Amino acid sequence: MAAALALAERGVGQTGNNPSVGCIIVRDDVIIGRGWTQNGGRPHAEAMALQQAGSAAAGATIYVTLEPCAHQSERGPACAQLVRDARPAKVIGAINDPDARTAGQGFALLAEAGIAIEVGVMASEARRQLAGFFSRLERARPFVTLKMATSLDGQIALANGQSRWITGEYARAHAHVERARCDAILVGAGTVRIDAPRLDVRIAGLESRSPRKIMLGSGDAPQGWEVLRSLDDLGQLGCNTLLVEGGAKTASAFLRAGLVDRLLLYRAPILIGAGTACLGDIGLGNLDAAHGRWQISLSRRLGKDSIEVYDALI
Repeated sequence: MAAALALAERGVGQTGNNPSVGCIIVRDDVIIGRGWTQNGGRPHAEAMALQQAGSAAAGATIYVTLEPCAHQSERGPACAQLVRDARPAKVIGAINDPDARTAGQGFALLAEAGIAIEVGVMASEARRQLAGFFSRLERARPFVTLKMATSLDGQIALANGQSRWITGEYARAHAHVERARCDAILVGAGTVRIDAPRLDVRIAGLESRSPRKIMLGSGDAPQGWEVLRSLDDLGQLGCNTLLVEGGAKTASAFLRAGLVDRLLLYRAPILIGAGTACLGDIGLGNLDAAHGRWQISLSRRLGKDSIEVYDALI
């Protein structure tokens, strides 16, 4: 299952509204098929792996990171039917599909065909990898990551507005990888007008993975951008994952509304003093309310800089 999850990583940020799934088919301790959700969402992982395995899939064991879909689509057949027709001996799944069109029906179809089913292997890892897909279906909004790059004293620019660059090349490269893993990226209208950010992925070989560009606010957006008028309309973006990159007013608005699921905090070993703070009012009435909201999941050095990743607890 760990290998299937690793395969699924290849499609993260590239599968549209579809989840990025990994699938491995094993027979006599030999991998005979493997697949992951392809760009745009098709083919699905199971279809790709079954095509590789061919008739050898009969009697094999299939590992899949999400329940095979059970609904028909104009874009391709239901994976549960493809798996059933391949006649494997066993299907091991990480987690059930939250989509109401499947939601247990995929595994049920396979069980009815006499195929042994085991569900729950590395379920927490799969749920984390598919957090955006689950968020869109269960909360009607994307999974939101807020990225901030600050000085040690929490500033994102000098008093004169200069902000390039606070962090170094390794931290910026890491941030571009994060961009490549998201469906869409958002900044406030003020940042668009003042900084004219490109918001693309500038890592050799990953340029095609640049996410959709979203401007939060009023007015016309540059060509190639989309406009989100209000955070109340967040679900209308129709994407699984959203990366928020600023500025301070936008970051504060997302935090104040309780819409941040993950924090990426890049920090450079510099002090700025008077400048532009990374955050404004985030709606805290007292200090006690600031505690118990975040849990650190990663801390590491990126050259001279550092990154800390925090997951929301509420």
